[in-house]
Parts: sequence; C-alpha cells; structure tokens
Amino acid sequence: MIRVEGLTKDYGSRRALSDLSFETGQGEVVGFLGPNGAGKTTTMRILTGYMPPTEGSATVAGYDVVTESLEVRKRVGYLPETVPLYTDMTALDYLKFMADLRQIPDSEERAFETLEMVGLDSRANSFIGSLSKGMRQRVGLAQALIHEPEVLILDEPTIGLDPGQVVEVRNIIREIGKQRTVLLSTHILSEAQQICDRVLIINKGKIVAEDTPENLQARLVGSERVSLRVRGDSDGLSKLLMKIKGVQSAHNAPDGSVEFQFAPGQDVRPLVAKTIVNSGYELLEMRPVGLSLEEIFLELTREDAHRGKK
Repeated sequence: MIRVEGLTKDYGSRRALSDLSFETGQGEVVGFLGPNGAGKTTTMRILTGYMPPTEGSATVAGYDVVTESLEVRKRVGYLPETVPLYTDMTALDYLKFMADLRQIPDSEERAFETLEMVGLDSRANSFIGSLSKGMRQRVGLAQALIHEPEVLILDEPTIGLDPGQVVEVRNIIREIGKQRTVLLSTHILSEAQQICDRVLIINKGKIVAEDTPENLQARLVGSERVSLRVRGDSDGLSKLLMKIKGVQSAHNAPDGSVEFQFAPGQDVRPLVAKTIVNSGYELLEMRPVGLSLEEIFLELTREDAHRGKK
C-alpha cells in the first residue's frame, strides 16, 4: 500500500532524508522507529502530500504523492503529532464538519459511527476543550478514520498520554490494523514491539534495519541469553556459573535473577541446572532472554556510526 524509492529531502544545506526506500503491505502495522530528528515526521509529511521530496518517489495505494496528491489524500488518514482540533466544538460537530469537508454522505451518522469506533460515543456532545488529552487524541484518531481510509499514518500517537490512555490508544490501533495498513511513528521502541508486525529503524535520515521485532532479535544476538532464579540468596552464583565450560558471561540482574550467556549451538543449560542443584541451590526458573528493541536500536545505530567513520 505504501512504496517509497530513493526518497531524499533537503532543508537548505541540511539533509533530513537520504535515499529512503521501503514498502508496506495491506493489513500490516509497521513501526517507523527512531530518535527525535531522525526523519520520521518528514517522511510522513511527504507521504500525506504536505510537502514534496527533493528526490525520489513515493506512492500510497498506487497513487504518486506528488503528481496525484489529491487521490492520495482521499485514501490516507493522518494523525499528526500535534492534533489540530477546534476546542469550542463538540466532538460530534467537529467530526461532522470533517465529514462534510470530505463530502461524505450522511455525515452525522458517519461521525457518530467513528466516535463509537474509538470509544467516545458517550462524549459525543462534550466540547473538545473539556476532554482529557487522551480523549482529544482519540478525537484526532477519529478524524483520521472518518473517510474510511485504506492507509492510516500516525505520528507519535501516544506522546504525552498517561499509562492508561496509552493502553487505550494502542488497543484501538491494534484493532484498526486488522483491516488497514498502518504506519506508526514513535521513538518509544517498546511500543512498537507490542503492536507492530514489522519495524523500520531510521537513524539520521537512513533506514538502518527493516524486519519483524523477532527477526531483528535473532539477527543481532551473537550468543544465547538465559535468566535463572533460585530460592533465597543468589550471592556467589555468578562466580559458580563462570566456572562452567561454555558459559561466556554471568551477572546479577537488578530484579534479583542471574543472567548468563553461551555461544549458539553449545547449549549448557542442562549442565548449569545440574551444577546449581549439586551446589545446594534450589532452582526455581530458567528461561531464555530476548534482545529488547532498545538494545537492537542502540546496536544498529552504533554500527551505523562506526561504518560512517571508516
């Protein structure tokens, strides 16, 4: 549904995007990840027709974002980082107004249906200015959905929300993603890990990785990581583990567990378990530990920076 080839954007002498290329499919939630200033918002503004690229091309639902901008806007729902809302209008009146602008038949009925979709039908007649930030964010999401777009582009949709509101918005996005293509921008990597089918990691205007969270973990892990727990005091356990052949490292974790690593293909877990029990410890748990997206991002951007110095 989205196809980007060689996208480049310059702001004067500063290059915000550099030869960006990627694709997204229908019914896919894709996380567009990176730190502030990485180029996420610039990409989204180009994809929604707000600005042209300096070089390269992009199509949304088969239409070119430059030469067929109006067709693209008909098929895209956009939630910018700062939602443009009229606070002196009720939620229902605002959505009806947005539906009328898009010449949607039965605009009031469609506005109420969309409020139901985002869980705000009970506040339909509340003034937007009286709503909490989380509810206003949902009104913004509703305006992006009012015309039933094929593609939904969300720029930092949970920024500034409290934990309860974040969960609500994430659940809505998961539900929407079952039927539409969603491109979700965020710098909160754990967020993408929870709701995205695939992630694109961008750094300094370039994509440094593109895959599922699980595959990114598998690609970057150079050793197997295991967490274990014992009953009572675990002092001295790390030193004991380091004496076992095949264990590369071991350390006490902040949560009271002990983590150790071993090379792929050299599974030392049976020997570790036997050694722990024979040494008088009562083993409660042993489980694999995956690499978090935060660690993946730091590793990828570190490698990217290293390559740039060569």
